[in-house]
Amino acid sequence: MPLADRALAVLDEARRELPHDHGLVFPSQAGGIQRNGIMSDLMHELKIDAVPHGFRSSFRDWAAERTEAPREVCELALAHVTNDRTEAAYRRSDLFERRRTLRQQWAVYLCNP
Repeated sequence: MPLADRALAVLDEARRELPHDHGLVFPSQAGGIQRNGIMSDLMHELKIDAVPHGFRSSFRDWAAERTEAPREVCELALAHVTNDRTEAAYRRSDLFERRRTLRQQWAVYLCNP
């Protein structure tokens, strides 16, 4: 997963501050894997009038409207896969560096809208 510099910094800080006996970056309070609805519940508790999927949707709109990134890079950045068997057969690259660049641009945008 290509991550922006700021995301890597957060993970480095978490690595230094959190116990690592279970191998998870953000474990549940019981020490296991977070359940799927945790973000939704947190946003509701904080009275944020949005849903987690909205973050992905916002990224996709921003990428289309504010960058020159090709559609394929944007879709791969969201881990979307194509249902077109022919297109999938010819796709040989994961466009890793281009996705990293796009994520870095997104991080800069979020910090300096």
